Amino acid sequence: MLAVVQRVSSASVTVGSDTRGRIGFGLVVLLAVEHGDNQIDVEYLVQKIVEMRIFNDQNQKLNKSLLDIQGSLLIISQFTLLGDTRKGRRPSYHRAAGSAEGERLYQEFISTARRKGCPVETGVFGAMMQVALVNDGPVTIIIDSRRNYAPDRTVTKQCPVQGSIGSTEVN
Repeated sequence: MLAVVQRVSSASVTVGSDTRGRIGFGLVVLLAVEHGDNQIDVEYLVQKIVEMRIFNDQNQKLNKSLLDIQGSLLIISQFTLLGDTRKGRRPSYHRAAGSAEGERLYQEFISTARRKGCPVETGVFGAMMQVALVNDGPVTIIIDSRRNYAPDRTVTKQCPVQGSIGSTEVN
């Protein structure tokens, strides 16, 4: 699962003429679901995003998280993040999860973020959207759940998020 996270002072997403989501200070998350992603990827990414210290404290140091500042999330599905441009002129999206699996994990990502206590706005899975944002900083972080927590895709003893899950193979 791949996320591009942007710290924003404001952002919105529109489908056609309908504004589907709007936030003030917080984070825009462009989210791509890859073949083989699962609940472990969702839990890892949500926790990383809401606890990542990328907001300024009183000394203008990046020491506060989204939870600390009580900011909002705008979550947008974007499978094109997984585009492979190594061959030819047209990107290949072979790494992207199928539509049904991608939407299921996208919705689970949203639900998990809400359970963490974050106000969440969203785009529409699979729709053509217009995203407007004011990048604050700018601060932009790319997080790949596969590279960050389990290069071999095996998690043993304890998940990198709160709580024990036993031993799980995630290939």
